[in-house]
Amino acid sequence: MKPITSSLEQVQESFDKVRDQLHEFNFSLGGNWEYDHGFFDRNLDEANKVWLRIPFHVITGRIDGDTEATDAIVQVGTPFVLKHVYNEGLDYAAEAETYGALIDQFQTPLDPDAEIENKWVQEAAGVLKKVEQAWVE
Repeated sequence: MKPITSSLEQVQESFDKVRDQLHEFNFSLGGNWEYDHGFFDRNLDEANKVWLRIPFHVITGRIDGDTEATDAIVQVGTPFVLKHVYNEGLDYAAEAETYGALIDQFQTPLDPDAEIENKWVQEAAGVLKKVEQAWVE
């Protein structure tokens, strides 16, 4: 994980505005959100292994996923780049589980916090710069 300094850090704004602004730059609400915090994610590579992630915490109100409107006010955290290295292909050691298939459908990453090449950090910084410029307009 590589943090990236951004003028978006500590910004307090409505969740709806933050979401709408970030959607314009292909960010989506990450799947591991909770009512009081979450992440906006954007893949940086075609293999979906390198991600730019922008965390947020809810200051007031609460979010309910990617609904159309909410009263939540959020504070943006420090953006970061992360890389997940996954096994490619079939997992021949996997065993069928009736209940496990409902919960654990995907392979565990070989390295959930793999080394991030400088080109991805630069790519993420470029995306953030565009987001920051659009934010002030």
